[in-house]
Parts: sequence; structure tokens; C-alpha cells
Amino acid sequence: MIPKEILNKVRRIQITTSRMVTDAFAGEYQSVFKGKGMEFEEVREYQPGDDIRSIDWNVTARMGHPYSKKFVEERELTVMLLLDVSPSCIFGTVKQLKSQLAAELCSVLALSAIKNKDKVGLIAFTDKIEKFIPPRKGLRHVLRVIREVLSFSSSLSKDSSFRRNIIGKGTDISDVLQYLDRVTTRRTITFIISDFYDIDFKKAISIANKRHDVVAVTITDPRESELPNVGIVKLDDAETNKSFLIDTSDESVRKSYNINSLKRFRERDELFYSTKVDHIDVRTDAPYYENLLRFFKTRQRKRSKG
Repeated sequence: MIPKEILNKVRRIQITTSRMVTDAFAGEYQSVFKGKGMEFEEVREYQPGDDIRSIDWNVTARMGHPYSKKFVEERELTVMLLLDVSPSCIFGTVKQLKSQLAAELCSVLALSAIKNKDKVGLIAFTDKIEKFIPPRKGLRHVLRVIREVLSFSSSLSKDSSFRRNIIGKGTDISDVLQYLDRVTTRRTITFIISDFYDIDFKKAISIANKRHDVVAVTITDPRESELPNVGIVKLDDAETNKSFLIDTSDESVRKSYNINSLKRFRERDELFYSTKVDHIDVRTDAPYYENLLRFFKTRQRKRSKG
């Protein structure tokens, strides 16, 4: 039985994101993500202007006059959403938790995909695979994907026993990318939605981006880079369960925290650049709409330039 709370959330997020998709994202999505291959459709009689390389010489020999192969663009795509549900995503100090923002982003991307008749699949992961939904078409299927995403988000934020007993404790980007290769047989558009609190995944994401079209969606909260001056506070590391006290009234402590955080973000961005992985930055304290739309437009300009 699906909790009524989750069903209400699914309906609310469907209404909100459907309007956004219809108004802006669907057209941008279609112009950016197109089929890469050409699919054979039929053989027909040669017509003036046909590429001589498309002549089917076997049919031509049998029929006694030239025939050409006709190809069409392979439009259908498979979109895979790789969703980080590790404990570090249960954090947010402004409008919403990172996990809640990730759920809404999944909804927008999934609805954009099915509006263009593409397949959508989901892999929820921590330092292990938590849930796999094979890619399929249709609104009913996408609503199931959204329901699963929201269920994880709700359970993570409310149920400590769920976090402790069911999901993994860390984040393993390499593992989920290797799993993606095992469960897919063709090229996919792969969105990794995560805060990327992981190390040593450069090789895995580079290999994955050669087979798939990988897009990294990085989710951050302002307190991950800046500490407020509120005196001595206790901080908990959600993925290691370690706790420590820190004196936020000390300016040097706040400065060091900021420098180390910015260094980590810079190294992460440099990794994406070096592996040619496109990425979208979203934050819990700002609307993601403009950043997502900017990504689509930038991607389209690159595509236009070849």
C-alpha cells in the first residue's frame, strides 16, 4: 500500500513540474538530446539526388535498375536517472533538503523525456545499489519512478531506522556507473544527480562518458561552503557517523572551512572538465529553473557549432 502522503506528493510534483516542462524544457530537451544513429527504413527506386553511397547493389543487380537504401534518424532515446540517496543528501538549511530538490529534478527530467517519447529508468544508489527500475515509456511508468524517488526522500528525512538498516552509508559513483553498464545494452543519456561526496571516480566517469552521454547534476547547500557565526556547534558527518565540536565564532575556523570547501568544489569541476562531462550546478537556496534552462541553451549552441 502506497502511503497517502506519497501519493499527494506525486500529484503535487506532477502538476508543478508538468507545467514547467510544457512551458520551457520539453522543446529545449528535444533540441539537445537527439538520436545519434541512423536506422534503416526501406529500399526504394533510386531518385535523382540520392547519395550514390546509399545504393543497394544486391537489390539493384536483381531488379536490373538502381535501388537506394532509405535511412531515418533513430529518435528514440533511453534516459537513465542515477539518484544519490546517501545520508549526506539529508541536509538542507534554506528552502528544502538536497534529497527533496533531487526528487523534483528527477521529475522534470523524466517528464521531459516521456514528452519526447523516450524511455526513462532509475538507479537509486549509495555505496551500493538501492533500487533499479528498468527504462520504459509512458506516463504511468514515469509516475512510478517519481513515486519511488519521493518515497526514498521521505523515508530518508523522517525514518532513522530506514537510514540505518536499509541504505548504504556512503557514496560510490564508480560502482553505480559500472552497474549502469551491466544493465544497459545501448547508449543512454545519463543524469547523475548527487552532491558527489566521493573520491577516485574519475576513471569510471570518463569510461562511462565514452559509451553514454553523461551529465552531472551537482546539488549543494550554502552551509557546505560557509559557516555562520553561532558559537560552538556540534557537527555530524552523515556518511561516517563521526561527530565533532567546532567554534564558529573563530574567524580563522570559518575561513579555513570556506577555503577547503571551495577547493573541493573546484577540484570536482576540474574533474568534469577533464573528462568532458557536462554538469549543472543547483543549490537548495536558489531556483534550479534558470540553471537547467541555461544548460540546455549552452548545450544547444555547442551542438550547433558541431
